[in-house]
Amino acid sequence: MKLTRIITADTPTGGKKYIVRLTTEERTELERLTTTGRTATRTLRHAWVVLKADVGAEGAGWTDEQIKDAYGVSINTIGRVRQTFVEAGLEEALCGRPRAAPPPRKMDGEQEAHLVALLCGPVPEGQSRWTLRLLADRFVQLEGSVEISRETVRRTLKKNMRTPWRQTEWCIPPEATGEFVAHMEDVLDVYVRPYDPRFPQVCMDETSKQLVGETRVPIAAAAGRPRRYDTEYERHGVSNLFLFVEPLRGWRQVSVTDRRTKQDWAHAIKALVDDHYPDAERIVLVMDNLNTHTRGSLYETFPAEDARRISRKLDLHYTPKHGSWLNIAEIELSVLSRQCLDRRIPAQSDLSQEVAQWTHDRNALQRTVDWRFTTADARIKLTRLYPSL
Repeated sequence: MKLTRIITADTPTGGKKYIVRLTTEERTELERLTTTGRTATRTLRHAWVVLKADVGAEGAGWTDEQIKDAYGVSINTIGRVRQTFVEAGLEEALCGRPRAAPPPRKMDGEQEAHLVALLCGPVPEGQSRWTLRLLADRFVQLEGSVEISRETVRRTLKKNMRTPWRQTEWCIPPEATGEFVAHMEDVLDVYVRPYDPRFPQVCMDETSKQLVGETRVPIAAAAGRPRRYDTEYERHGVSNLFLFVEPLRGWRQVSVTDRRTKQDWAHAIKALVDDHYPDAERIVLVMDNLNTHTRGSLYETFPAEDARRISRKLDLHYTPKHGSWLNIAEIELSVLSRQCLDRRIPAQSDLSQEVAQWTHDRNALQRTVDWRFTTADARIKLTRLYPSL
């Protein structure tokens, strides 16, 4: 293609503008491209821009606004096509300028693997976690290579889906323990039982909520500005919450107490038996294996006759230690924390009112829990937990 000489002319605004003048061969080539019907959309649009912008003897000399309205091409694109045509010729104006070669890699595949292995290894003494700077310095020290920047480390870790600053608290079960799998399979067997109102399946768990008050009135949200609250706050103590949920029926109950002693648990169980399930033959109760969650707590709180009456209506099933994820009540507590408790609540009376409203609304919707993890799944996916014979 012929390289057209740069010709400029003053625009009405006083600036400079690239002027397109086509030769006969260039116009013939463009007319062929715009009529064949087999041209890429981007190339076709650029061809029309060059054709209509031509101010030669055979050209119409359209303005940029006219080209924009006729072909839906932005003013910036029209300007870039004009400039590329004048500076580099027709071929690059149609297809775009070739991309520059990517810069050479600072780390090859083996070095990237070494960096990831360094990240997954132990943290240096005196440090709580790996940082980008620490990784870069330690990598250069170990590899003896050219210096790499924190940005190079960040991009490498991002490509390999590694973020050294993130960590997750997790309930790690013991390896190959018969006691663990015995409790686990017992609970999983409960979850596959069909719904029977005579033997309701209830899961129980508890959590605490710190009562926090504001020292300054928060500033309400406005257009383009989030709600703002002061970092200073007042502590008003801690309240305990007992949560009961029947996942197959979509029912839950939350009670707020001052403490979480044996007596508090016993009173919550008595309310469950006498107030919420008075007609049930036995309540199948799944809960964590805490020292307060025992039949003995009933005898330490109520007279023996009353304690025995309550105890005989309970069919207790305990989740294994370090296996609280098997308790469906934890799922419901997570929902409660995210939907209701994730804010500053100053007083226990306010906490009780908010929790009661949340419970009422969620019970009205009858939100159930569809538990799908079975004993058969456990024996396949958690085989490492089973003792080897």
